[in-house]
Formats: sequence, structure tokens, C-alpha cells
Amino acid sequence: MTKESFSAEERAAMKERAREAKREASAAEDLADVLSKIAEMPDDDRALAEHVHTTVLAAAPNLTPKTWYGMPAYAKDGKIVCFFQAALKFKSRYATLGFSDEAALDNGPMWPAAYALVKWTDDVEAQISKLVTQAVG
Repeated sequence: MTKESFSAEERAAMKERAREAKREASAAEDLADVLSKIAEMPDDDRALAEHVHTTVLAAAPNLTPKTWYGMPAYAKDGKIVCFFQAALKFKSRYATLGFSDEAALDNGPMWPAAYALVKWTDDVEAQISKLVTQAVG
């Protein structure tokens, strides 16, 4: 019996990233891709992704929506700052909001770079808004 190094979902994400890297798209095309990825999600993930999308852009209108490994992501000067990973993406039990090393979230010798999202509330919205504002500096 041979064990695969990567799951089918991981291989699909890598293929999507390769396509994204080769493609030169306008900001409008990138936004359309993000909205399309969100629309394809199952109801629970889609609802969270829509809220994240709206909140991220309200908190940091200078971020540019684009896909990253097939996930909705938001970039500053072409570099991904944060992204939404649907629970279904890698068959996880919850969705996540992740931040790249470009995010200015440094806080001592250790800090969170991803947050589990299971339900949208006013408190969640406020926390995400605060994190994104801090992340872009």
C-alpha cells in the first residue's frame, strides 16, 4: 500500500495556485474570481466568507481581493495579507481566517496567525475588523 504525500484537496489547491501565478488579471477580474469562489461554497462557509469579505474591505479598503490557492484572499501591494479558508477546502471541521507573514500582527515572541470561524456575531465582526486594521499597519 502506498501513501499519497498530498491529499486530493491539497493537490487541487496547488494546481489552482499555479494557475493564479501564471495569470495576469485586472483588479475587476480578481474581484470576480473571489466572488465566484465564495458563491461556490456550501451555505455555512459561504455565509461566513461573505461576512469576512465585507468586513475585510470595510476595515482596509486599500486591500485588493484576489484568490490564493483557490481561496478568497486580500493583498496589499500584491502580497497576500489575509485569506478565508472554507471548512470544506481541506475537509476541516471549521473555516478559518488566516494571516500571512505580511500581516503586521507581531506581538512578542508568539501570536496567532489563523482564527477558527464557526459563527458570525457582532463580536466576531469587531475582532476581525480590528485584526485586519492592525494587519495592514
